Amino acid sequence: MTPTSFVRALSAIHLPNVFNPYADTCGVYDRNDAPKVRRSNLRTLLAAAENLSIDTIWMGRDLGYRGGRRTGLALTDERSLPIMRKVYPGSHSIRTTIGPEVAERTAAEIWAVLTQLKVPPLLWNVFPLHPHEANEPFTNRKFTSKELREVDDLNAELIKGLRIRRIISIGQDAFTYASKFGTEVQSVRHPSYGGVTDFRREIGKLHGIDLTRNRNSQDQSELF
Repeated sequence: MTPTSFVRALSAIHLPNVFNPYADTCGVYDRNDAPKVRRSNLRTLLAAAENLSIDTIWMGRDLGYRGGRRTGLALTDERSLPIMRKVYPGSHSIRTTIGPEVAERTAAEIWAVLTQLKVPPLLWNVFPLHPHEANEPFTNRKFTSKELREVDDLNAELIKGLRIRRIISIGQDAFTYASKFGTEVQSVRHPSYGGVTDFRREIGKLHGIDLTRNRNSQDQSELF
């Protein structure tokens, strides 16, 4: 499966109370061409991952309304978009929304660490769409088992197609799921709710670098 066919298959998924950023348009914040641009954002990221021979995934749970719903990219908010091309040469990262730029603190922490690595991982989610509460599009909820089955095959194709050798789960939800693919799986604490120090120490240990120094004041605040 190529990046183009993968994104096409992902954009074909339609589920109740799930926003598919590669097919759906937010009537409040999106530009008219937002789904098309988000498809391009993801497609060029996957192509860049192939070219870089990336063999590690950092896997979160699902897209959030402040981050991936808007960018179409896992663990990535709008403030992270300008540096994507430096981290993933060949990728495009174009904003798709109107109004003030929106930041997500978990994404900020992920990217603060990501930019210190020599070889970046691919950022991905167990459920690569945005599940929300009924009639409340700007909320986050955990996906259901039925919803997860809709993306199982695509996740398997992604891991196989990129020859992923290791998955680092950001939190326990991702760890439980990733273990099913027969790939080495390691878990680190999610940086939310006071977990920044543990996240940095654990992810640094896995990558052989010290990420606990030079923490700024933002690290002390509660993350989304």
